[in-house]
Amino acid sequence: MNHSSAEAEAETIEPLRYLKGEAAAIETELLRDYRFGQQQLIEIWGQACALAITKAYPLGSLTKKQPTVLVICGPDQNGSIGLVCARHLRMFLVQEYEPTIYHPKRSSHSLHQDFTVQCEKMDIPFLSYLPTEVQLINDAYNLVIDAMMGPEADCANIKEPYSGILVTLKQIKIPIASVDVPSWDVEERSQDGINPEVLISLTAPKKCATSFTGKHFLAGRFLPYDIQKKYELNLPDFPGTDCLVEL
Repeated sequence: MNHSSAEAEAETIEPLRYLKGEAAAIETELLRDYRFGQQQLIEIWGQACALAITKAYPLGSLTKKQPTVLVICGPDQNGSIGLVCARHLRMFLVQEYEPTIYHPKRSSHSLHQDFTVQCEKMDIPFLSYLPTEVQLINDAYNLVIDAMMGPEADCANIKEPYSGILVTLKQIKIPIASVDVPSWDVEERSQDGINPEVLISLTAPKKCATSFTGKHFLAGRFLPYDIQKKYELNLPDFPGTDCLVEL
C-alpha cells in the first residue's frame, strides 16, 4: 500500500460512538431479537469488569498487604453486575483478590437475589454498613468498585442511602473503578460527582465518558455485527481473544 492509500484508509475510519439513549434500545434488541438472556448479559459484563480490574490493578501494584477490594452495589442492573464482578474476583485463585460487598438496598428481582446467594456461597463478606469515617475505608481497602448507578439512573435525584455513599466516596483517597457510568448522568459528566481512576464501559461507552481522562476499558466484544453496524458503534479491534480493550 502506498502512502496516499494509507492516508485515505485512515481517513475512512469512523470514531468510536458514545451512546445516549441508544444503550437501552441495544439491550432491548439483544434480549428480544437475538435471544440473549438477562442473566447471560449480566454474567458477560460482570466477568469483563473483573478482568478489567485485574488489568488496571494487578496484585503487584496494590499498596496493602491484603489484596482487598470493596464492591458497592446498587439496587438495579449495575448492582447485579457488581455482584458478578465480585464473584469472579473471588474465583481468580491465582490472583487471590479479596472482595467485600456493600449492598445496602437489595432488589426483589429473582436474578439479583440469585447473584447475591452465589456471592454468599462463595464466602464473600457483606458489610452491614459503610463507615462514614473515610480513613477506615482508606485503611481497609486497596480500591472501591462503584457499581451503583447505571445508565438508566436519574443521577439528579439520587436518594439515600446512595446520596450519602457518594458523599463518602468523594472524600476517599484510594482509587475508584466505576462500572459503565460513574454515578453521573449518562449524557454529561457531573462536576460535583465522584472522580474514578478507572472506567469500565459496557457494550459501548456512554456520552458522559467523552470527557473521562482516566484508564478506560470497553467490554463489547459479544455484540453481534449487525447491531454494531445498525448503531454505527465503530468499536475498536479487540486484542487477541480478549473480551475487553483499553481505549
